[in-house]
Amino acid sequence: MEFKTVKMEIPEGANIIIGQTHFIKTAEDLYEVMINSVPGIKFGLAFCEASGPCLIRAEGNDEQMKATAIKNAHLLSAGHTFVVLLKGAFPINVLNEVKNCREVCRIFCATANPVEVVIAETEQGRGVVGVIDGFRPKGVEKEEDVKIRREFLRRIGYKL
Repeated sequence: MEFKTVKMEIPEGANIIIGQTHFIKTAEDLYEVMINSVPGIKFGLAFCEASGPCLIRAEGNDEQMKATAIKNAHLLSAGHTFVVLLKGAFPINVLNEVKNCREVCRIFCATANPVEVVIAETEQGRGVVGVIDGFRPKGVEKEEDVKIRREFLRRIGYKL
């Protein structure tokens, strides 16, 4: 077995969700989840089929997001993984619906941070071991940092 890390591409202003699923209808079902969750959301998704023709299946309503999701899925090349790229919403707006999609087994990450995916590769194929989401902590927040965090949440509309 060989371990590798794969850097994901996240367009400016976008977020990424990476997960594992189990069935070919995932692409269409995740499309419906995304389109029904947030009015005006822009997204693309790609799913790595793990049997039969083993194709990357893709859907979306934004060509750049869709193309980048396909590129990331190809970089992963791990069976039954999916990549969703979204703009005009945050993962928090869609994550419960994505997790409740019947085919979704797990979510590895949902972030706008730089992401590296840790892959294990065998003769049979590839699988996701985990993700590296963002950077190491640089310390513990101080009073001024708490104030900045709270102001940020109010500025983006998540707190009153």
